[in-house]
Amino acid sequence: MDQNKVGNFIKELRKEKNLTQEQLAEHFNVARRTVSRWETGANLPDIDILIEMADFYDVDLREILDGKRRCETMDAEMKETVKKVAEYSNEKHKRTKKVILTYFIVGIVAAAINIAMKFMDLPRTFWVGLLEGITSGTPVAAMVLGILYVTGTMEKVRDAKMRAIGLSEE
Repeated sequence: MDQNKVGNFIKELRKEKNLTQEQLAEHFNVARRTVSRWETGANLPDIDILIEMADFYDVDLREILDGKRRCETMDAEMKETVKKVAEYSNEKHKRTKKVILTYFIVGIVAAAINIAMKFMDLPRTFWVGLLEGITSGTPVAAMVLGILYVTGTMEKVRDAKMRAIGLSEE
């Protein structure tokens, strides 16, 4: 897929409707700069926006992705499939954001407790030392887990463990 070609086609469609980048950005609830990046081919819209764009401009999604007009139109079944894929992708993205947010919150709370403990005049006992150690390591662990989760490494490890114990999801 040629991103520059797609961008030029998006620009052409916008101009056919006599819209400014600002107006288009407002319609799709994005920044004007985002529309500019689409039109220059620097970035592509998310799949759900591409689907909305196809409806908005009354063109086939394949036409946008190809960066040129075609004669045939996308059948309803194909369009429905693409919408389902977009919804699935959005749901997975939402789950990922929730997990990452949880890691951040745990890390921030642990760091705040650790900092608060530094200002308290606590006796140097085993339990105080243990809590300081835990609250020092937790933010780092949360960041590492977040990176492993985002990169998909955690899922790969889980799958490998499931295969090793004979519970693969085939």
